[in-house]
Amino acid sequence: MHHVKLLPVTALFALFLSARSLLAAEPIVLPLWEGGAPGAKAYRDRPERPVVGHEADGWIEEINDPSLTVYLPAEGTAKGTAIVVAPGGGHRFLAADHEGHAVGRWLAEHGIVGAVLKYRLYRQTGSPYHRGDAIADGERAVRVVRSHADQWHVRPDRIGFMGFSAGGDLTMAVGQESDAGDAAADDPIDRASSRPDFQVPVYPGGVAEATAQVTAGTMPTLLICAVDDRDSIAAEVPNLYLALRKAGVPVELHIYGSGGHGFGIRSGSRAVNRWPNRVVEWLHDVGKLDKR
Repeated sequence: MHHVKLLPVTALFALFLSARSLLAAEPIVLPLWEGGAPGAKAYRDRPERPVVGHEADGWIEEINDPSLTVYLPAEGTAKGTAIVVAPGGGHRFLAADHEGHAVGRWLAEHGIVGAVLKYRLYRQTGSPYHRGDAIADGERAVRVVRSHADQWHVRPDRIGFMGFSAGGDLTMAVGQESDAGDAAADDPIDRASSRPDFQVPVYPGGVAEATAQVTAGTMPTLLICAVDDRDSIAAEVPNLYLALRKAGVPVELHIYGSGGHGFGIRSGSRAVNRWPNRVVEWLHDVGKLDKR
Protein backbone atom coordinates (compact mmCIF):
# COMPACT_ATOMS: atom_id res chain seq x y z
CA MET A 1 0.00 0.00 0.00
CA HIS A 2 1.37 3.37 -0.99
CA HIS A 3 1.17 6.26 1.41
CA VAL A 4 0.66 9.79 0.04
CA LYS A 5 2.80 12.34 1.79
CA LEU A 6 0.88 15.55 2.41
CA LEU A 7 2.67 18.86 2.15
CA PRO A 8 2.46 21.20 5.09
CA VAL A 9 0.13 24.18 4.78
CA THR A 10 3.04 26.61 4.44
CA ALA A 11 4.43 24.66 1.48
CA LEU A 12 1.01 24.53 -0.19
CA PHE A 13 0.63 28.28 0.24
CA ALA A 14 4.06 28.84 -1.29
CA LEU A 15 3.08 26.72 -4.28
CA PHE A 16 -0.13 28.71 -4.63
CA LEU A 17 1.78 32.00 -4.64
CA SER A 18 4.25 30.62 -7.17
CA ALA A 19 1.46 29.53 -9.51
CA ARG A 20 -0.36 32.81 -9.05
CA SER A 21 2.76 34.78 -9.99
CA LEU A 22 2.69 33.11 -13.42
CA LEU A 23 -0.79 34.45 -14.10
CA ALA A 24 -1.34 37.93 -15.48
CA ALA A 25 -3.07 40.30 -13.09
CA GLU A 26 -6.45 41.83 -13.77
CA PRO A 27 -6.09 44.94 -15.97
CA ILE A 28 -5.84 48.34 -14.35
CA VAL A 29 -8.20 51.06 -15.60
CA LEU A 30 -6.86 54.59 -15.28
CA PRO A 31 -8.55 57.82 -16.37
CA LEU A 32 -6.16 59.97 -18.37
CA TRP A 33 -7.16 62.98 -16.27
CA GLU A 34 -8.44 62.52 -12.73
CA GLY A 35 -10.74 65.53 -13.02
CA GLY A 36 -11.79 64.89 -16.60
CA ALA A 37 -10.15 65.71 -19.92
CA PRO A 38 -9.76 69.39 -20.82
CA GLY A 39 -12.77 70.41 -22.89
CA ALA A 40 -14.67 67.24 -21.99
CA LYS A 41 -15.74 67.85 -18.39
CA ALA A 42 -19.23 68.99 -19.39
CA TYR A 43 -19.78 65.65 -21.17
CA ARG A 44 -18.03 63.37 -18.66
CA ASP A 45 -21.27 61.89 -17.32
CA ARG A 46 -22.33 60.63 -20.74
CA PRO A 47 -21.52 56.89 -20.56
CA GLU A 48 -19.83 55.03 -23.36
CA ARG A 49 -22.14 52.63 -25.18
CA PRO A 50 -22.01 49.75 -27.65
CA VAL A 51 -22.43 50.65 -31.32
CA VAL A 52 -25.91 49.52 -32.37
CA GLY A 53 -25.65 46.47 -34.59
CA HIS A 54 -22.07 45.74 -33.53
CA GLU A 55 -22.51 44.83 -29.89
CA ALA A 56 -21.04 41.36 -30.46
CA ASP A 57 -17.99 42.89 -32.14
CA GLY A 58 -17.11 44.96 -29.08
CA TRP A 59 -17.42 48.31 -30.87
CA ILE A 60 -18.05 51.26 -28.57
CA GLU A 61 -18.75 54.98 -28.95
CA GLU A 62 -19.39 58.09 -26.84
CA ILE A 63 -15.94 58.34 -25.23
CA ASN A 64 -16.11 61.33 -22.89
CA ASP A 65 -13.75 60.19 -20.14
CA PRO A 66 -10.67 58.95 -22.00
CA SER A 67 -8.78 56.22 -20.21
CA LEU A 68 -6.15 53.50 -20.31
CA THR A 69 -6.81 49.83 -19.60
CA VAL A 70 -3.39 48.49 -18.63
CA TYR A 71 -2.47 44.82 -19.03
CA LEU A 72 0.64 44.01 -17.00
CA PRO A 73 2.88 40.97 -17.63
CA ALA A 74 2.85 38.26 -14.98
CA GLU A 75 5.29 38.78 -12.15
CA GLY A 76 8.86 38.13 -13.23
CA THR A 77 8.12 38.14 -16.98
CA ALA A 78 8.31 41.86 -17.82
CA LYS A 79 10.76 42.70 -20.60
CA GLY A 80 11.06 46.41 -19.87
CA THR A 81 8.79 47.68 -22.67
CA ALA A 82 5.30 49.20 -22.85
CA ILE A 83 3.03 49.98 -25.80
CA VAL A 84 0.01 52.27 -25.92
CA VAL A 85 -2.59 50.56 -28.13
CA ALA A 86 -5.11 52.71 -30.05
CA PRO A 87 -8.03 50.79 -31.64
CA GLY A 88 -9.43 51.97 -34.95
CA GLY A 89 -12.94 52.91 -36.00
CA GLY A 90 -12.67 55.89 -38.31
CA HIS A 91 -12.67 58.27 -35.32
CA ARG A 92 -16.40 57.45 -35.12
CA PHE A 93 -16.22 54.41 -32.81
CA LEU A 94 -13.57 52.17 -31.27
CA ALA A 95 -13.06 48.53 -32.27
CA ALA A 96 -12.15 47.98 -28.64
CA ASP A 97 -11.85 44.18 -28.62
CA HIS A 98 -9.86 42.79 -31.55
CA GLU A 99 -7.84 46.00 -32.03
CA GLY A 100 -7.62 46.83 -28.33
CA HIS A 101 -8.05 44.44 -25.44
CA ALA A 102 -7.02 41.33 -27.39
CA VAL A 103 -3.82 43.15 -28.33
CA GLY A 104 -3.20 44.35 -24.77
CA ARG A 105 -3.58 40.82 -23.42
CA TRP A 106 -1.30 39.37 -26.10
CA LEU A 107 1.40 41.91 -25.32
CA ALA A 108 1.21 41.19 -21.58
CA GLU A 109 1.48 37.45 -22.24
CA HIS A 110 4.73 38.20 -24.07
CA GLY A 111 6.26 40.37 -21.35
CA ILE A 112 5.17 43.77 -22.71
CA VAL A 113 2.88 46.19 -20.89
CA GLY A 114 -0.17 46.75 -23.13
CA ALA A 115 -2.02 50.00 -22.37
CA VAL A 116 -5.27 50.12 -24.37
CA LEU A 117 -6.41 53.67 -25.06
CA LYS A 118 -9.98 54.93 -25.18
CA TYR A 119 -9.71 58.29 -26.94
CA ARG A 120 -12.26 60.91 -27.90
CA LEU A 121 -14.05 60.45 -31.20
CA TYR A 122 -14.17 63.66 -33.17
CA ARG A 123 -16.00 62.21 -36.20
CA GLN A 124 -18.82 60.57 -34.27
CA THR A 125 -22.16 62.09 -35.21
CA GLY A 126 -22.80 65.09 -32.96
CA SER A 127 -19.35 64.93 -31.37
CA PRO A 128 -18.23 68.11 -29.56
CA TYR A 129 -14.58 67.18 -30.09
CA HIS A 130 -11.87 68.00 -32.62
CA ARG A 131 -8.86 66.15 -33.99
CA GLY A 132 -6.63 67.91 -31.49
CA ASP A 133 -8.59 66.33 -28.63
CA ALA A 134 -7.85 62.81 -29.86
CA ILE A 135 -4.17 63.70 -30.26
CA ALA A 136 -4.13 65.19 -26.75
CA ASP A 137 -5.51 61.90 -25.43
CA GLY A 138 -2.76 59.98 -27.22
CA GLU A 139 -0.03 62.25 -25.89
CA ARG A 140 -1.45 62.08 -22.38
CA ALA A 141 -1.49 58.28 -22.59
CA VAL A 142 2.26 58.22 -23.29
CA ARG A 143 2.87 60.58 -20.36
CA VAL A 144 0.77 58.40 -18.03
CA VAL A 145 2.67 55.25 -18.99
CA ARG A 146 6.02 57.02 -18.65
CA SER A 147 5.05 58.33 -15.21
CA HIS A 148 4.37 54.71 -14.12
CA ALA A 149 7.54 53.29 -15.69
CA ASP A 150 9.19 52.28 -12.40
CA GLN A 151 6.00 50.82 -10.96
CA TRP A 152 5.34 48.75 -14.10
CA HIS A 153 8.98 47.68 -14.62
CA VAL A 154 9.29 49.63 -17.86
CA ARG A 155 12.30 51.53 -19.10
CA PRO A 156 11.23 55.13 -19.79
CA ASP A 157 13.00 55.00 -23.18
CA ARG A 158 11.04 51.91 -24.29
CA ILE A 159 7.50 53.24 -24.52
CA GLY A 160 5.89 52.86 -27.92
CA PHE A 161 2.60 53.58 -29.64
CA MET A 162 0.66 51.11 -31.80
CA GLY A 163 -2.56 51.90 -33.61
CA PHE A 164 -4.95 50.31 -36.08
CA SER A 165 -6.63 52.14 -38.97
CA ALA A 166 -7.77 55.45 -37.44
CA GLY A 167 -5.69 54.46 -34.42
CA GLY A 168 -2.72 54.18 -36.80
CA ASP A 169 -3.46 57.71 -37.98
CA LEU A 170 -3.48 58.75 -34.31
CA THR A 171 -0.22 56.88 -33.73
CA MET A 172 1.60 58.93 -36.36
CA ALA A 173 -0.05 62.20 -35.29
CA VAL A 174 1.07 61.70 -31.70
CA GLY A 175 4.61 61.09 -32.91
CA GLN A 176 4.52 64.30 -34.92
CA GLU A 177 2.89 66.47 -32.24
CA SER A 178 4.68 65.10 -29.16
CA ASP A 179 6.84 67.20 -26.85
CA ALA A 180 9.38 66.82 -24.06
CA GLY A 181 6.94 67.76 -21.30
CA ASP A 182 6.63 70.88 -19.16
CA ALA A 183 9.06 70.83 -16.25
CA ALA A 184 7.09 73.61 -14.52
CA ALA A 185 3.67 71.93 -14.80
CA ASP A 186 1.62 71.56 -11.62
CA ASP A 187 0.50 68.12 -12.76
CA PRO A 188 3.52 65.78 -12.47
CA ILE A 189 2.24 63.69 -15.39
CA ASP A 190 2.50 66.74 -17.67
CA ARG A 191 6.20 66.98 -16.81
CA ALA A 192 6.83 63.70 -18.62
CA SER A 193 7.59 63.51 -22.34
CA SER A 194 4.74 62.55 -24.65
CA ARG A 195 7.11 61.33 -27.37
CA PRO A 196 6.89 57.60 -28.11
CA ASP A 197 10.22 55.83 -28.51
CA PHE A 198 8.90 53.80 -31.44
CA GLN A 199 5.67 53.48 -33.41
CA VAL A 200 3.75 50.61 -35.02
CA PRO A 201 1.01 51.85 -37.38
CA VAL A 202 -1.06 48.84 -38.49
CA TYR A 203 -3.09 49.39 -41.71
CA PRO A 204 -3.05 53.09 -40.78
CA GLY A 205 -5.23 55.89 -42.07
CA GLY A 206 -3.78 59.27 -42.95
CA VAL A 207 -0.76 57.75 -44.71
CA ALA A 208 -0.30 60.43 -47.36
CA GLU A 209 -0.36 63.21 -44.74
CA ALA A 210 2.10 61.35 -42.52
CA THR A 211 4.44 60.75 -45.46
CA ALA A 212 4.65 64.48 -46.10
CA GLN A 213 5.62 65.10 -42.47
CA VAL A 214 8.47 62.59 -42.15
CA THR A 215 11.73 64.02 -40.80
CA ALA A 216 15.03 62.59 -39.67
CA GLY A 217 13.68 62.89 -36.12
CA THR A 218 10.74 60.53 -36.70
CA MET A 219 10.94 57.60 -34.28
CA PRO A 220 11.72 54.03 -35.40
CA THR A 221 8.71 52.66 -37.25
CA LEU A 222 7.26 49.25 -38.05
CA LEU A 223 4.58 49.34 -40.77
CA ILE A 224 2.08 46.50 -41.23
CA CYS A 225 -0.78 46.06 -43.71
CA ALA A 226 -2.26 43.64 -46.26
CA VAL A 227 -2.01 43.95 -50.02
CA ASP A 228 -5.79 43.67 -50.44
CA ASP A 229 -6.54 46.64 -48.18
CA ARG A 230 -7.99 49.85 -49.64
CA ASP A 231 -5.69 51.75 -52.02
CA SER A 232 -5.27 54.67 -49.63
CA ILE A 233 -3.44 52.23 -47.36
CA ALA A 234 -1.98 49.34 -49.38
CA ALA A 235 -0.76 51.61 -52.19
CA GLU A 236 0.42 54.44 -49.90
CA VAL A 237 2.18 52.63 -47.05
CA PRO A 238 5.15 51.75 -49.32
CA ASN A 239 5.57 55.48 -50.03
CA LEU A 240 5.68 56.14 -46.27
CA TYR A 241 8.29 53.41 -45.93
CA LEU A 242 10.42 54.99 -48.67
CA ALA A 243 10.12 58.45 -47.09
CA LEU A 244 11.23 57.08 -43.72
CA ARG A 245 14.11 55.20 -45.33
CA LYS A 246 15.22 58.30 -47.22
CA ALA A 247 15.18 60.30 -43.96
CA GLY A 248 17.40 57.71 -42.28
CA VAL A 249 14.71 56.53 -39.85
CA PRO A 250 14.96 52.87 -38.73
CA VAL A 251 11.97 51.33 -40.51
CA GLU A 252 10.60 47.93 -41.43
CA LEU A 253 7.60 47.10 -43.63
CA HIS A 254 5.45 43.97 -43.76
CA ILE A 255 2.75 43.66 -46.41
CA TYR A 256 0.82 40.42 -46.12
CA GLY A 257 -0.57 38.71 -49.22
CA SER A 258 -4.11 38.77 -47.84
CA GLY A 259 -5.98 39.98 -44.81
CA GLY A 260 -7.88 43.03 -46.01
CA HIS A 261 -8.63 45.77 -43.52
CA GLY A 262 -9.25 45.43 -39.81
CA PHE A 263 -7.70 42.03 -39.10
CA GLY A 264 -6.38 43.00 -35.64
CA ILE A 265 -5.90 39.92 -33.48
CA ARG A 266 -8.23 37.11 -34.48
CA SER A 267 -8.04 33.34 -34.26
CA GLY A 268 -7.03 31.35 -37.31
CA SER A 269 -4.04 30.02 -39.21
CA ARG A 270 -3.65 32.72 -41.85
CA ALA A 271 -0.19 34.28 -42.13
CA VAL A 272 -1.63 37.69 -41.30
CA ASN A 273 -2.67 36.37 -37.88
CA ARG A 274 0.98 36.00 -36.94
CA TRP A 275 1.78 39.70 -37.28
CA PRO A 276 2.27 40.21 -33.50
CA ASN A 277 5.32 37.94 -33.65
CA ARG A 278 6.89 40.34 -36.15
CA VAL A 279 6.45 43.13 -33.61
CA VAL A 280 8.42 41.22 -30.98
CA GLU A 281 11.18 40.35 -33.44
CA TRP A 282 11.44 43.94 -34.61
CA LEU A 283 11.57 45.28 -31.05
CA HIS A 284 14.51 42.99 -30.40
CA ASP A 285 16.18 44.17 -33.60
CA VAL A 286 15.90 47.87 -32.67
CA GLY A 287 16.97 47.31 -29.06
CA LYS A 288 13.60 48.07 -27.45
CA LEU A 289 12.95 44.74 -25.75
CA ASP A 290 14.91 42.79 -23.14
CA LYS A 291 15.56 39.15 -23.88
CA ARG A 292 14.45 36.54 -21.36
